[in-house]
Amino acid sequence: MVKKVLSDKLYLAPIGHLHRVLDIGTGTGNWAIEMGDAHPEAEFLGNDLSPVQPSWVPPNVRFEVDDIESRWAYGAPFDFIFSRSLTCAVGDWPKLMRQAYHNVKPGGWVEFQDFNIEFYAEDGTYSQTSSAAIFMRMLMSSARTAGKEPCPGPKLEQWIRDAGFQNVVHQKFKLPVGPWPRDQRQKEIGLFNLVQCIDGLEAYSMRLFTSILNWDPEEVQVLCAKVRAELKNKTSHRMFD
Repeated sequence: MVKKVLSDKLYLAPIGHLHRVLDIGTGTGNWAIEMGDAHPEAEFLGNDLSPVQPSWVPPNVRFEVDDIESRWAYGAPFDFIFSRSLTCAVGDWPKLMRQAYHNVKPGGWVEFQDFNIEFYAEDGTYSQTSSAAIFMRMLMSSARTAGKEPCPGPKLEQWIRDAGFQNVVHQKFKLPVGPWPRDQRQKEIGLFNLVQCIDGLEAYSMRLFTSILNWDPEEVQVLCAKVRAELKNKTSHRMFD
């Protein structure tokens, strides 16, 4: 979905020759694998708390289980440090930015792609009393209570500048939720976004709602079912950035 938003690009930084690349919070490892195929001359390291990455990968790609909020101890700096979608996952963003600053080569680049998950509609079709709006308010509130920022996107630029980086570029993209736009490319993006939103509802909310809000798992599942039904309704033109 994000690749389609970025006109089929894997990154936006004007990087030159690559030797060492770090993908922090790599998740499934898809980005590192695709980059490894595209740049066989470079070495790619992806790390994540969860060992969910595949074992069959390009020979220049490797993965490790690590906590990116712990002290970084890499033997050499990187040409490029990349991160995508750490929503609700990081407790100390300024510290993370400083670690990236101290582990990138002079003249190298870092790129953070992240979200502001708060829904809105530019035509007034998103009701603040809807199940989706209630869900999002509870999700953002409980995440912040747990010390995890749910909407890092709007804050990335200042965090990066505060860490000491120069030549900073910030771009914002609108992501429709659902295939309601008339533009064909935006319609496809919206469909991908709808699928990932529906798939991710319980993954984002179950632990937060049960541990922070003391809900029963069944209550979370009922609310998620209501939100899924609303998200599939094309009459509400939801989006986020």
